[in-house]
Amino acid sequence: MIELLLTLAISLLPVGTGLMIMFYQQDKKLEETARISVGEAIYSVDLALDRIKASATAAMTLAGTHCENAEPQLIDLVTQAPHLRSLALTSNGRPYCNSMKAPFAPDQSFADVSSQFRLMLDPPVTPKDMLLVYQLTQENKGVIATSYGILLQNELRAFQTGLTLLLEFEDLYIWSDGDSRDASRPSQAEFFQEGVSRKYGYTVKAGYPSGYSARETRQTMKQLFPSLALVGIITGAIAYWGLFRQRSRRVRGAVSQG
Repeated sequence: MIELLLTLAISLLPVGTGLMIMFYQQDKKLEETARISVGEAIYSVDLALDRIKASATAAMTLAGTHCENAEPQLIDLVTQAPHLRSLALTSNGRPYCNSMKAPFAPDQSFADVSSQFRLMLDPPVTPKDMLLVYQLTQENKGVIATSYGILLQNELRAFQTGLTLLLEFEDLYIWSDGDSRDASRPSQAEFFQEGVSRKYGYTVKAGYPSGYSARETRQTMKQLFPSLALVGIITGAIAYWGLFRQRSRRVRGAVSQG
């Protein structure tokens, strides 16, 4: 009985050790993926915002000119830039010329002029959309560039890791499948990480939904457990064979001495 229990313990040792290593490595992998993804998301979103900023900078040369002269050039700039929805010229903070015929009064979105990028919910022209709005000012002249929120969502959808990434601009947020109008925020309960863009000040929050780690563990166990069980059986068989040979030697020694 003692030999049987010892053999069973030896058989279970590689199985238990393998499972512990698997759990540890999986947790470290998920944590590392979340941490790295925050940095990569900031880099990717910064590049998208850089393109909007570059378009606004190009339009700044038109600021202060009459709308009848500037409007065709604004329309050309928007046509050439698929990341843009519209460009508007401002004077003393108020739009006076817009590439779209129906401006959305974006000056109301920039109470804090130090924040250059903002999200706007339900603009009058397209009330079901979320817009990304950028303001560039020089003295009393300026440019306001807008893009659809899907630009940011597409950047986040590129991360096919099961991770939920969310961007916060002040008190509004957007993620790959929704935004601040959702009834509740997406779950980011597991391995949560966050970072702030040094260029533009928005926050990236990353985390796995509740229960994700457990589901991954079950899936991994289904794949790995048969191999671990086989190793355990082989280890147990070798141990039992060794114990059996040792016992046989003791029996033969006792018989020869008798």
